[in-house]
Amino acid sequence: MRIQNLFVEFGDGADRLMAVRDVSFNVREGEVFGIVGESGSGKSTILRAVSGLNGHWTGSIQIDGLTMTAHRPRTFYKTLQMVFQDPYGSLHPRKTVQSALAEPIKIHGLGDVENRVLQVLEAVGLDAKHCFRFPHQLSGGQRQRVAIARSLILKPKIMLLDEPTSALDVSVQAEILNLLADIRQAEGLTYILVSHDLGVIAHMCDRVAIMKGGEFLEMLSVDDLVGNRFTHEYTRRLVESSRGYSNASEGGSS
Repeated sequence: MRIQNLFVEFGDGADRLMAVRDVSFNVREGEVFGIVGESGSGKSTILRAVSGLNGHWTGSIQIDGLTMTAHRPRTFYKTLQMVFQDPYGSLHPRKTVQSALAEPIKIHGLGDVENRVLQVLEAVGLDAKHCFRFPHQLSGGQRQRVAIARSLILKPKIMLLDEPTSALDVSVQAEILNLLADIRQAEGLTYILVSHDLGVIAHMCDRVAIMKGGEFLEMLSVDDLVGNRFTHEYTRRLVESSRGYSNASEGGSS
């Protein structure tokens, strides 16, 4: 994936907001690329532009060797899928798990619906008994597993992960992150992971971009991030606040 000079703008006149400013980055095949920053920094806006959910962008987006426009062909969604922050909000409340997973198979004219659904449920740690349940009948972790399964069902090469564990209980977050790591290894996937949590980024990613106010301040390897080999003052403050939170949490639990 190659993103060059990406700008995303909302509104007009006095209400005009430049949400993403001149962002450029490449993601290698099989890599996990992280984008970290505070809420409102533009992280999710980048994912929505890359995924085709937001067409109000300028610049260049190349995916799997093809240059993207604001309107994506149906075949694009066999290459790239997205997992959203809120698993309850991203699943239709009146559709069963079976129906939610079968829908993309039918849209793309693929066969063997039942077996495909059962295989992808097994891949995310669920089984046939979950097929006829509605989202409200599942736990938060189970709902996110279904959302991941829906993204996997078309066998994409790239997955965009928008804060995939932030809406979950702490006890479930590690399970979902480990599941995503296992799936990437098994399927050879490429991930872009957006998070405000440096611990999640350090656990999952190879490289990370630090984002603030719609801009990338710096890009570095996770080894350099963990080893304090960064240059920007904002990065230092992010790292220190993350460590302070961790120390406070450990102290409170002892």
